[in-house]
Amino acid sequence: MNIAELAENEIRRFGEHTSLVFENQEWTNVAMDRAARKLGNGLRKLGVKRGDRVIIHMPNCPEVFQSFQAVWKIGAVVVPVNYLIGEEETTHIYQDCGAETVISSCTLVPKIEAARNRAGTVKNVILVDKEATERYHSYGELLEESSDELEITKTDDDDLATLVYTAGTTGRPKGVMHSHYGLYSCARMVIDTLTWPKEQVSIFVLPLCHMYGIGMVITGYLKGGGKGIVLRTFDVDKIFEAIERYRGQYFAGVPTMYVYMLLYPHPKKYDLSSMWWWQSGAAPLSLETWKGFKDKYGFEIVEGWGLTEASALNCTNPIHGPIKVGSIGKPMKGTEMRIVDNDGRELPIGREGEIIIRTPSLMKGYWNRPEETAEVLRDGWLYTGDIGYVDADGYFFITDRKKDLIIKAGENIHPREIDEVLCAHPKVCEAAAVGIRDEIYGEDINAFVVLKPGECATPQEIIDWCSCRLTAFKTPKEVRFIDALPKNLIGKVLRRELKTMTR
Repeated sequence: MNIAELAENEIRRFGEHTSLVFENQEWTNVAMDRAARKLGNGLRKLGVKRGDRVIIHMPNCPEVFQSFQAVWKIGAVVVPVNYLIGEEETTHIYQDCGAETVISSCTLVPKIEAARNRAGTVKNVILVDKEATERYHSYGELLEESSDELEITKTDDDDLATLVYTAGTTGRPKGVMHSHYGLYSCARMVIDTLTWPKEQVSIFVLPLCHMYGIGMVITGYLKGGGKGIVLRTFDVDKIFEAIERYRGQYFAGVPTMYVYMLLYPHPKKYDLSSMWWWQSGAAPLSLETWKGFKDKYGFEIVEGWGLTEASALNCTNPIHGPIKVGSIGKPMKGTEMRIVDNDGRELPIGREGEIIIRTPSLMKGYWNRPEETAEVLRDGWLYTGDIGYVDADGYFFITDRKKDLIIKAGENIHPREIDEVLCAHPKVCEAAAVGIRDEIYGEDINAFVVLKPGECATPQEIIDWCSCRLTAFKTPKEVRFIDALPKNLIGKVLRRELKTMTR
């Protein structure tokens, strides 16, 4: 199968309708498909063939959706690149994937040129907002010059469709290979697991360069009949305004976004009553954030979990309850999850171990990294590196990442447990605990704290708060106040960077 078939099937099933809104401009599903067909022919004119990698490197906009479809239609491979990452990381991805064609915007030309010069493979740069020059092709002109008659290339189920690079929390990003059938399977499992309203209106603000965004877009094609309100960047006012104006029903965010919503001073300014699903993923959602959001806005955030290596949509709390706060929920239908010990043996209910997952949407492996692929893919199971447990009702809980555990006097301490206590302090906005070297214990605990705007506190005040709620063994030895926690571009705290600040 070719994943691009889903968008064309959606048109046949539902007819022409508004499917996307961006900066007050409405696009129908037919107009989007016509643009994708023209772009597909334009790419072929530039020499793009089946199996070639094509980099899509720009902020959220209609051209991102069109580019995905065009690349898939001709049997090539989508390589989405986050426009916010730095020059070094961008260059690494350009070099690693070996793409010859880039679709981007003129604001990113300096970054593209730096990567282009060092990668040495890029021949074609297509800019969505610039006229053609000797060095660049115009997206608009390419469409104008191309026919909208295009037959979708027949691809095998196992053919590579997307090469998504990990966010790089523990080193250089790795290219995660997903097949056409894997992407379809992910969307199918989401629809089979969750009850979706007809003609759902979704608010998109997460970058579409991430696996979660790609998965939700494909799910939308498979479900059909819906409308996406696409925002270029995160802005609380614009999100709430879009919900009120378009009667939004679904929003996917990361915990940091919900923290900023809690800091928003006018919770009654917009009518948010149409919303029925506030999704959170990518990083742990603190209990205080969940409670605060319900108290302030009256909605329960639904926490889920997934990995880029497994198409990012793997586990969720049910939309209509019961929600278990602090849990990532239950596996999607068709997905298996287990808790195992260091030897891969399944552990009983309530026992902590590593979470492993088996699903039709698993990656094919890491691009050009067979040894690292073999480390995490074993006998059809993905070893996630996340530590957690499952309760008697089948709900999974993540307690920490394997690499983030603090080992004090030979005992494992979960930073997340300390984070929760820190975030419960009325003056604290965000916090993260890490291990620091200690001559007596091997490691002790350092807490990094971001205070709420206008608040003041002393390290001892925070330590005293913790000592009343944690054992002395788990109470932070030191507390440092910082303006913001270092995070990757999907909101995960970079504890390794915090550790470098303790040296």
